[in-house]
Amino acid sequence: MPQKFNKRKQEESKGETKTDEVKTIFTNAVPAIVEEIITRTGARGEATQVRCKILDGRDKNKILRRNVKGPVKLKDILMLRETEIEARKLAQTRRG
Repeated sequence: MPQKFNKRKQEESKGETKTDEVKTIFTNAVPAIVEEIITRTGARGEATQVRCKILDGRDKNKILRRNVKGPVKLKDILMLRETEIEARKLAQTRRG
């Protein structure tokens, strides 16, 4: 038998599969609910700055300012990869 086939057969006998490797790629996400839409941001207005409340995890009930790309409305649930970094406040420009 070819060597490659033997190696594959050995891996299968150990119980190692490709699906086991895929499961470790994803990280835990924390749900947060959008409480306020602050303003549009980005070079072309493609992102929205929102205030959201963390619903679970270590920082439960903490309120953060985040930039969100894509459509978003009040009471939407965001899945945040991290809850320690907050977006910067945007400078208010006067239009008159």
